Amino acid sequence: MQESGANHYERAFENWLRDRRVEYLRADEHERIGPGPQSVKNFDFLLYLGPERRVIVEVKGRTFQGTSLAPMTGLECWVTLDDVESLRMWQEALGADHEAIFVFAYRIEHLDVDLDGREAFSAGPDRYVFFYVRLDDYRHHMKRRSPKWQTVTLPADAFRGCARELARLLR
Repeated sequence: MQESGANHYERAFENWLRDRRVEYLRADEHERIGPGPQSVKNFDFLLYLGPERRVIVEVKGRTFQGTSLAPMTGLECWVTLDDVESLRMWQEALGADHEAIFVFAYRIEHLDVDLDGREAFSAGPDRYVFFYVRLDDYRHHMKRRSPKWQTVTLPADAFRGCARELARLLR
């Protein structure tokens, strides 16, 4: 396990996994290796959720500055095209029992936020809410955000329709 390069979003996610006794492997995201001849960005975590269920995770940290999660607005969900393509390649290379997801870790900026019944995870002075979106859903709905930075995002309605609370992944 390697925590030195982890940012606070990844550390919070990893602590969430530990609290729920989820078996996982933390990848060295700074390495660019690959399942094929070209260099591919590593994912962040590989979760072992059952004898034949593996989940490839790319964690994306964002800050939620709103006052309520009830409308599911104000939740940034952009990623790079490299993130999308690398996860796709890993999912394909690792096989049918591997599913790829983006985990969006939102640090709650303000103390008085209506979480709308959602679980907040505390890590030191910070609180986080985690949502995940399956790679296949993300790819289906993604729209170009910035050609210069090669980023894509989900329209708000698509995000609301595809995003799930992280705890649902364990069911």
